Amino acid sequence: MKAVGYWKKGLAISDPHSLEDIELPEPEKPTGRDILVRVRAVAVNPRDIKSRMSIEPSGGKPVVLGYDASGVVEAVGEQVELFRPGDEVFYAGVLDRQGCNAELQRVDERIVGRKPSTISHAAAASLPLTSLTAWEMLFDRLQLPMGGGSGEALLVIGGAGGVPSMALQFARQLSDVAVVATASRPESQSWVRSLGAQHVVDHSRPLAAQIAAIEGLAPVSRIFSTHTNTASWAEMAAIIAPQGRIGLIDDPDPLDLRLMKFKSVSIHWEAMFTRPMFATVDMQRQHEILNTVADLIDAGKLRATAVTDYGSINAANLRRAHTALEAGHVIGKITLSGF
Repeated sequence: MKAVGYWKKGLAISDPHSLEDIELPEPEKPTGRDILVRVRAVAVNPRDIKSRMSIEPSGGKPVVLGYDASGVVEAVGEQVELFRPGDEVFYAGVLDRQGCNAELQRVDERIVGRKPSTISHAAAASLPLTSLTAWEMLFDRLQLPMGGGSGEALLVIGGAGGVPSMALQFARQLSDVAVVATASRPESQSWVRSLGAQHVVDHSRPLAAQIAAIEGLAPVSRIFSTHTNTASWAEMAAIIAPQGRIGLIDDPDPLDLRLMKFKSVSIHWEAMFTRPMFATVDMQRQHEILNTVADLIDAGKLRATAVTDYGSINAANLRRAHTALEAGHVIGKITLSGF
C-alpha cells in the first residue's frame, strides 16, 4: 500500500528524506476491537512535527505519521461492536501505532466516531484531534458547566489555531460563559469572532490590562492556554479569578506554580492521547465525544475548521504542510485527500 513516512528522525523539512513516499505491506486482518480503515483524507497537526523530530524508527520499519483521518471501514475484529464494513468514520489515532498517512490503517474502535454525514472526508479529517483536545480540556479538565456558566468568563489564549478554533465553538454553543480569545493579526481576529469569541484581545501586548479594560466582563474563572511562556504565565496569574482553573496543552519551560497559590488556582494538563495510550476504563468516551461532534456538525451548530486544501496525500504535499505549520501562521487546519 502507499504511505508517507521517514527512516531517520529530526531531519529538516527541507530535506526530501524528512518525509518520503514509500510502499508498505497492507496491515494484517484486524483482531479484537480493532477496525481496518481505508483512509480517504487526513489533516496535519503540530503533533506531526513533534513526532517527526522525536520518534525514532525501529525494527527495520519506517515511521508513518498522521493523527487525523476520515475514511471507510474495510474489516473489523471479532470483538468489534460499534462499526461494520462500509461505515464512514473519523478519528485521531494514537502515538504508539503507525499513523494515518497510509492507504490503510488499523485503529481501536473505541476512539473512532461516525463521520458527519453533511461534510466531506477532508472536512471531517480536520476535526478529531482538535475536537477531542478542546472537549476534554473544557468539559473534563476545566469543568466548564455544559448549559451553564452565566456570570463567568473563559479566556482562550492563542485563539486562531486548530484546537482553540473548536474550543471557542464548544464554549459558545454549549455553555453560557462569556468567551474571550486572543489574536494579534486582523485575519486571526476576524476568524475567532466568527467562531464565537465575544471579545478579542491581542496576545502580542500585555493581556491583564486589556482584560481589565473590557467593560462589564465577568470574572475570568477559566483560562485555556495553547501558547504558554513565563510572561504569559504571570499575566494568567493576574487575570484568573480566585479558585479558578487553568488548562495547558503545550510544552512550556518550567513555570512557577507559586504564582497561583493564594488564589487557590488549579492547573490542568490535557493530552487527548492519554485515554487510548493507557487504555483507561473510560477510553470509549472518545467514541462518544466524536459522535456528539458529528451530531453537532450535522445539526449546523458547529463547523469544521479545515481552511486549506493541500491536494493529494503524498510526501511533497505533506512536506509543504509541515513547512507551513513550522512557520506558525496557519489558521484552522490543513487537509489532504486521496493517494
